[in-house]
Amino acid sequence: MNKKEFKAIFKKRLAEKYAMEVEDATATELYQTLGSIITDSYSPDWYQTWQDYRKQKQKQVYYFSIEFLPGQMLKSNLLNMGWLDIVEDALADMNIDLADLAAVEPDMALGNGGLGRLASCFMDSIASRGLPGNGNGIRYQYGLFKQKFVDGYQVELPDEWLNQGNLWEVRKESKAVNVHFGGHVWMKKMLDGNLKPVYEGGSKVRAVPYDTGMVGYQNQTVNTMRLWSVEIPEEEEDRYRSVEERRAVEDLTSVLYPDDSNEEGRNLRLRQEYFFVSAGLQSILRHYLQLHEPIDKINQYVAIHINDTHPAMCVAEFMRLLVDEQNVPWEKAWDLTIKVMSYTNHTIMAEALEKWSVGMMKAVCPRIYQIIEEIDRRFVVETSWVHGEELVSRTRIIQNDQVHMAHLAIIGSHSTNGVAKLHSDLLKSVVLHDFYILYPDRFNNKTNGIAQRRWSQIANPNMSRVLDKTIGTSWRQNSNDLRLLLNYQDDDTALDALAVAKRENKIEFANYIKETTGITVSPDAIFDVQIKRLHAYKRQLLNLMHILNMYFDLKNDPTLEIPARVFIFGAKAAPSYHYAKAIIKVINEVAKLINNDPAINDKIKIVFLENYKVSLAEKIIPAADVSEQISLASKEASGTSNMKLMLNGAVTIATLDGANVEIRNFVGDDNIAIFGLTEEEVYRYYQDNSYNAGDIYNQNEKIHRVVNAFVDGTIPNILFEGQEIYDSLIKYNDEYFVLRDFDSYLAAQKTIEVAYLDTRRWRQVSLQNIANAGSFSADDTVQKYADDIWQIEPLFSHNDERGTTHGQYLL
Repeated sequence: MNKKEFKAIFKKRLAEKYAMEVEDATATELYQTLGSIITDSYSPDWYQTWQDYRKQKQKQVYYFSIEFLPGQMLKSNLLNMGWLDIVEDALADMNIDLADLAAVEPDMALGNGGLGRLASCFMDSIASRGLPGNGNGIRYQYGLFKQKFVDGYQVELPDEWLNQGNLWEVRKESKAVNVHFGGHVWMKKMLDGNLKPVYEGGSKVRAVPYDTGMVGYQNQTVNTMRLWSVEIPEEEEDRYRSVEERRAVEDLTSVLYPDDSNEEGRNLRLRQEYFFVSAGLQSILRHYLQLHEPIDKINQYVAIHINDTHPAMCVAEFMRLLVDEQNVPWEKAWDLTIKVMSYTNHTIMAEALEKWSVGMMKAVCPRIYQIIEEIDRRFVVETSWVHGEELVSRTRIIQNDQVHMAHLAIIGSHSTNGVAKLHSDLLKSVVLHDFYILYPDRFNNKTNGIAQRRWSQIANPNMSRVLDKTIGTSWRQNSNDLRLLLNYQDDDTALDALAVAKRENKIEFANYIKETTGITVSPDAIFDVQIKRLHAYKRQLLNLMHILNMYFDLKNDPTLEIPARVFIFGAKAAPSYHYAKAIIKVINEVAKLINNDPAINDKIKIVFLENYKVSLAEKIIPAADVSEQISLASKEASGTSNMKLMLNGAVTIATLDGANVEIRNFVGDDNIAIFGLTEEEVYRYYQDNSYNAGDIYNQNEKIHRVVNAFVDGTIPNILFEGQEIYDSLIKYNDEYFVLRDFDSYLAAQKTIEVAYLDTRRWRQVSLQNIANAGSFSADDTVQKYADDIWQIEPLFSHNDERGTTHGQYLL
């Protein structure tokens, strides 16, 4: 396809679809037209990919995740199809800016943060590796929420991302299944002596799948992300006559993470989890039975991955389907379940390891609870005599009237992995140590990776063009070839070209900030970025306290020579997380105070951008100079913003937490600013209970001044929020050791300032980060999952069988 052919097709499709000329069409109509051409073009490959998997009976992985965060898909699909440059040029010839069309597309609002983005990076990489893999999740009508700031406070609004439809999805009515909730289940003895469940009461909902093609990078593989939406089955229509009753059903797939601070919200979240688990597994089993292979060989054809604890009911639901519906004996079903299931743990935080009350689980999914109860009983009996009752009592699934979902996932799968080396080591030595004793061979590490094509080629075309001219284009296919850039660390031409690209990105982003917030920032300033969920352990508060300290230093001495800084925040707080929302309010009020203080002379600016999401990250990350990765050591499982910012040449300031440890190992101590407690030191404090935040507050003048600012009127309009923060640090002894790490953080920030003032040295550090970022490619990560956990392989010679040229989409 060349430009001339594309323009002809585009104009013809626009006329067919909207009966108008290019110059008369809106951006939305042009976007819909382009999208329809794209989907028409990859649909034959989507169909063929699925047919090839079925014909060759290829083992497939099904990746269950309650979150997927694909962002916008227009440019990603164009890039992966090999069309991006041609289409952009062809549209320009018609006076159409591709960026304007991309801006029409809403982000698919199906995730909250790193967990959902990782799942989407994996979907891209599984397809790009030509591996047989599918996503399974929920088609949220409103997703998480749209964040607005009103008087500095976070306000949550519905994110109506589906208002204009979603041109990438295909409704598959014929693949719908029913999911049963509630009622009573008892076991009836059959003539053959087997027990069969009898369901009384309860209700059914219909799960309807919407499939989205996951286009591989120029390899003609198009996998499927299947998202389930709830509907009322025809046979249940009479049950739901009022609007309120129907709304209660529809709420099941309305929002991601309903407020779990009350019983109603927790009930809804549990129903959501069972809904997409049951629907997905029923769909998988139906497909497997069509292969006409024995049920006891299902592990040779199916791998199911549990992404965090939300889909942990996969273990029990798979047992239900095998035992209740396929009449597989319990022992054989359990053996198959363990071989099919694998689990990724994404957290060290105990509160994030889901637990459900026995009463609620019995009420929501009674048969699943019965199966979990039997799994737990057998686990206790079979394990106690080897390991003793004390260890078993700590690892059993049902404890203290609660069902521990992580325990279910570990006991019922053959693999448990962490997502960074430090995280995996902590799982084995601390968080899940008892399970490591029981199942040492099941534990492994798979450090997270990112879809580097999106975060370089799409997000940062300026840098990408410099890389092409400097090291060739092989890095676009194989990100490890970014290491070729190390040959240019003393080449001023390459260093200057990368610096020019960075400045262009900063100018573009400064213009965006001005347009969206009215704040003027200088591209000559250091763009210092912290973008992630707002959570106390991620320590946005530490960043804020450093800003306040800088502010007070400048107020004391306006002639102080420091490089100008723009501190950029992007973060959402969970609606019920009041402390996190208090931090947002205080950051916004500090921003108002400093940004409008003429005495500071623009040496500090604070920009907190609303509604952080993937498409906004694509604007922020290429412009970043400094990457803030400052969680308390031992709390962040991995982090992936650290990898994205590194890839785009930002210099990391970090604790030795999560994947920061591995970043440090790749770039070297001289090319990263490390500070703070180590995880050993953190756990030592936990063991001896010797930490005293009050002593630090009383003995450290800088800390005393900054902490007092939260309550002494220095910062306007934070009477309640400032007191809450003050109390968290002093009255409640600073749970995340913010005060303990403060001086070390200031020292690391000083090294950042010194390095930035040495222009050539800063450019070399930036180059080192780009060159070593290829080590964090999701392509490589999913290949390790495929080889070590899922045992899946690409189709053999599938492109030859299709009779088409590798990587070419024909219109």
